[in-house]
Amino acid sequence: MRRALSLLVLAVGASAGLSAACDSDDDGSICGPTQAEVVRVIDGDTVELADGRRVRYLLVDTPEVTGGKDECYGAEARDFNRQTVEGKTVTLIYDEAECTDRYDRLLAFVEVAGRDVNALLIERGFAQVLYIAPSGEDRKAEYEVLQARAEAGLAGQWGACQDD
Repeated sequence: MRRALSLLVLAVGASAGLSAACDSDDDGSICGPTQAEVVRVIDGDTVELADGRRVRYLLVDTPEVTGGKDECYGAEARDFNRQTVEGKTVTLIYDEAECTDRYDRLLAFVEVAGRDVNALLIERGFAQVLYIAPSGEDRKAEYEVLQARAEAGLAGQWGACQDD
Protein backbone atom coordinates (compact mmCIF):
# COMPACT_ATOMS: atom_id res chain seq x y z
CA MET A 1 0.00 0.00 0.00
CA ARG A 2 2.78 2.42 0.96
CA ARG A 3 4.64 1.64 -2.31
CA ALA A 4 1.48 2.26 -4.36
CA LEU A 5 0.93 5.58 -2.59
CA SER A 6 4.55 6.61 -3.26
CA LEU A 7 4.17 5.78 -6.94
CA LEU A 8 0.93 7.76 -7.08
CA VAL A 9 2.62 10.78 -5.48
CA LEU A 10 5.49 10.54 -7.97
CA ALA A 11 3.08 10.24 -10.91
CA VAL A 12 1.00 13.22 -9.79
CA GLY A 13 4.13 15.29 -9.15
CA ALA A 14 5.58 14.44 -12.55
CA SER A 15 2.27 15.24 -14.23
CA ALA A 16 2.04 18.61 -12.46
CA GLY A 17 5.61 19.41 -13.48
CA LEU A 18 4.89 18.61 -17.13
CA SER A 19 1.71 20.69 -17.03
CA ALA A 20 3.51 23.68 -15.54
CA ALA A 21 6.33 23.38 -18.08
CA CYS A 22 3.87 23.30 -20.97
CA ASP A 23 1.78 26.21 -19.76
CA SER A 24 4.49 28.60 -18.64
CA ASP A 25 7.04 30.84 -20.28
CA ASP A 26 10.79 30.43 -19.73
CA ASP A 27 10.70 32.55 -16.57
CA GLY A 28 7.69 30.78 -15.08
CA SER A 29 4.92 33.18 -16.09
CA ILE A 30 1.79 31.66 -17.57
CA CYS A 31 1.50 34.25 -20.37
CA GLY A 32 4.99 35.47 -21.17
CA PRO A 33 8.12 37.01 -19.70
CA THR A 34 7.82 38.96 -16.48
CA GLN A 35 10.89 41.07 -17.35
CA ALA A 36 11.82 42.12 -20.87
CA GLU A 37 13.58 44.82 -22.83
CA VAL A 38 11.42 47.07 -24.98
CA VAL A 39 13.20 47.47 -28.31
CA ARG A 40 10.52 49.48 -30.10
CA VAL A 41 7.47 51.53 -29.27
CA ILE A 42 4.79 51.01 -31.88
CA ASP A 43 2.32 53.55 -30.52
CA GLY A 44 1.05 54.88 -27.22
CA ASP A 45 -0.22 51.52 -25.98
CA THR A 46 1.80 48.87 -27.83
CA VAL A 47 5.47 47.92 -27.68
CA GLU A 48 7.76 45.28 -29.14
CA LEU A 49 10.04 43.23 -26.91
CA ALA A 50 13.56 42.03 -27.66
CA ASP A 51 12.20 38.53 -28.39
CA GLY A 52 9.91 39.96 -31.10
CA ARG A 53 6.66 39.62 -29.17
CA ARG A 54 4.34 42.59 -28.96
CA VAL A 55 2.65 43.78 -25.79
CA ARG A 56 -0.66 45.65 -25.73
CA TYR A 57 -1.16 47.59 -22.50
CA LEU A 58 -4.16 46.45 -20.51
CA LEU A 59 -7.00 48.89 -19.72
CA VAL A 60 -5.68 51.74 -21.86
CA ASP A 61 -6.40 53.07 -25.31
CA THR A 62 -4.35 55.87 -26.83
CA PRO A 63 -5.20 57.83 -29.97
CA GLU A 64 -4.06 55.99 -33.11
CA VAL A 65 -1.00 56.92 -35.15
CA THR A 66 -0.52 53.65 -37.04
CA GLY A 67 -2.17 52.24 -40.13
CA GLY A 68 -2.45 55.64 -41.78
CA LYS A 69 -4.24 57.22 -38.82
CA ASP A 70 -3.12 60.42 -37.14
CA GLU A 71 -5.62 61.05 -34.34
CA CYS A 72 -5.32 64.05 -32.07
CA TYR A 73 -2.70 63.47 -29.34
CA GLY A 74 -1.59 60.13 -30.82
CA ALA A 75 1.92 61.32 -31.61
CA GLU A 76 2.25 62.76 -28.10
CA ALA A 77 1.10 59.46 -26.56
CA ARG A 78 3.57 57.50 -28.69
CA ASP A 79 6.41 59.88 -27.84
CA PHE A 80 5.65 59.71 -24.11
CA ASN A 81 5.58 55.92 -24.26
CA ARG A 82 8.87 55.94 -26.19
CA GLN A 83 10.57 58.19 -23.62
CA THR A 84 9.21 56.08 -20.78
CA VAL A 85 9.98 52.51 -21.90
CA GLU A 86 12.00 52.22 -25.12
CA GLY A 87 15.41 50.64 -24.55
CA LYS A 88 14.51 49.84 -20.95
CA THR A 89 13.80 46.64 -19.10
CA VAL A 90 10.17 46.57 -18.03
CA THR A 91 8.16 44.38 -15.72
CA LEU A 92 5.11 42.75 -17.27
CA ILE A 93 2.14 41.85 -15.11
CA TYR A 94 -0.52 39.69 -16.68
CA ASP A 95 -4.18 39.35 -15.86
CA GLU A 96 -5.29 35.78 -15.30
CA ALA A 97 -8.26 36.15 -17.64
CA GLU A 98 -6.55 36.55 -21.02
CA CYS A 99 -2.92 36.29 -22.15
CA THR A 100 -3.28 37.61 -25.69
CA ASP A 101 -5.66 39.62 -27.83
CA ARG A 102 -7.03 38.76 -31.26
CA TYR A 103 -3.81 40.09 -32.86
CA ASP A 104 -1.72 37.66 -30.73
CA ARG A 105 -0.22 40.51 -28.69
CA LEU A 106 0.51 39.83 -25.03
CA LEU A 107 -1.86 41.74 -22.74
CA ALA A 108 -0.11 43.22 -19.72
CA PHE A 109 0.29 45.97 -17.20
CA VAL A 110 3.73 47.48 -17.80
CA GLU A 111 6.00 48.86 -15.11
CA VAL A 112 9.32 50.63 -15.45
CA ALA A 113 11.40 51.58 -12.41
CA GLY A 114 8.43 50.66 -10.21
CA ARG A 115 6.00 52.97 -12.03
CA ASP A 116 2.75 51.73 -13.58
CA VAL A 117 3.04 52.96 -17.17
CA ASN A 118 -0.59 52.12 -17.96
CA ALA A 119 -1.74 54.38 -15.12
CA LEU A 120 0.71 57.14 -16.10
CA LEU A 121 -0.72 57.22 -19.62
CA ILE A 122 -4.22 57.71 -18.22
CA GLU A 123 -3.43 60.20 -15.47
CA ARG A 124 -1.42 62.42 -17.84
CA GLY A 125 -4.15 62.42 -20.49
CA PHE A 126 -2.37 60.33 -23.12
CA ALA A 127 -4.93 57.52 -22.88
CA GLN A 128 -8.42 56.67 -21.81
CA VAL A 129 -9.69 53.57 -20.07
CA LEU A 130 -10.53 50.68 -22.38
CA TYR A 131 -12.06 47.77 -20.51
CA ILE A 132 -12.58 44.58 -22.48
CA ALA A 133 -14.07 42.08 -20.05
CA PRO A 134 -12.82 40.26 -18.17
CA SER A 135 -9.17 41.44 -18.37
CA GLY A 136 -8.25 44.16 -15.91
CA GLU A 137 -11.49 44.07 -13.96
CA ASP A 138 -9.68 44.41 -10.62
CA ARG A 139 -8.03 47.72 -11.66
CA LYS A 140 -10.85 49.19 -13.76
CA ALA A 141 -12.33 51.44 -11.05
CA GLU A 142 -8.89 52.78 -10.09
CA TYR A 143 -8.11 53.67 -13.70
CA GLU A 144 -11.53 55.30 -14.18
CA VAL A 145 -10.79 57.60 -11.23
CA LEU A 146 -7.45 58.54 -12.84
CA GLN A 147 -9.22 59.30 -16.11
CA ALA A 148 -11.88 61.44 -14.41
CA ARG A 149 -9.14 63.50 -12.76
CA ALA A 150 -7.29 63.90 -16.06
CA GLU A 151 -10.47 64.98 -17.82
CA ALA A 152 -11.40 67.43 -15.06
CA GLY A 153 -7.90 68.91 -15.16
CA LEU A 154 -7.89 69.01 -18.98
CA ALA A 155 -4.67 66.97 -18.99
CA GLY A 156 -3.22 65.94 -22.33
CA GLN A 157 -5.83 65.02 -24.92
CA TRP A 158 -8.65 66.26 -22.69
CA GLY A 159 -7.42 69.83 -23.06
CA ALA A 160 -5.83 69.61 -26.53
CA CYS A 161 -8.46 67.75 -28.54
CA GLN A 162 -11.92 69.02 -29.24
CA ASP A 163 -14.76 66.74 -30.32
CA ASP A 164 -15.89 67.46 -33.86
